[in-house]
Amino acid sequence: MIAVATESVRFFENQFQRQVREGEFVLNPFERLTLPYLSGEVLDLGCGIGNLALEAARAGCRVTALDGSVTAIGNLRERAACAGLALEAREADLGRHRIERDYDAIVAIGLLMFFPRETAHALLADIAGHVRPGGVAAINVLIEGTSYLGMFEPGHYHLFAPGAIQGVLAGWEILAASIDAFPAPGDSRKVFETVIARRP
Repeated sequence: MIAVATESVRFFENQFQRQVREGEFVLNPFERLTLPYLSGEVLDLGCGIGNLALEAARAGCRVTALDGSVTAIGNLRERAACAGLALEAREADLGRHRIERDYDAIVAIGLLMFFPRETAHALLADIAGHVRPGGVAAINVLIEGTSYLGMFEPGHYHLFAPGAIQGVLAGWEILAASIDAFPAPGDSRKVFETVIARRP
């Protein structure tokens, strides 16, 4: 398996350093959509600076949060410790990571598109296979049709087709689904699909 490309790691390391510096700790729209569906043991893959992980822990979830950014994980550990929250934050090479046990909820917001197709689909299948019956998967990906590619290293990303996530989760109860477009640098746009589904 191929790990997250160096350029993408650098892109987010710089972004997270700026967010920490500026105290930018608000939930993004996808995290706000996801939070009400989280309960029990939660795995947050590609947690970033951990705003969703912290809010889930505040709501009573037992959260394991993984990211490849030293800045993100270090800051999340500090904030969780200060708040006395039940949250484990660890650095991980998510391109090679395999989920070791089942969870009540697994979250991957803005993560899967940073891997080549084979790796992205293997991780999606790993997520689907480790949600407990009655548990929830919350997946958010950049979809085909976007022109916003500046954060990717050539050959190290995969844009999912619209509906591909729901196809993998066929038979699951769809709790929420949306396609959202936002302006991006260079007169381009970024288009995301979010699917939150409950395993039968």
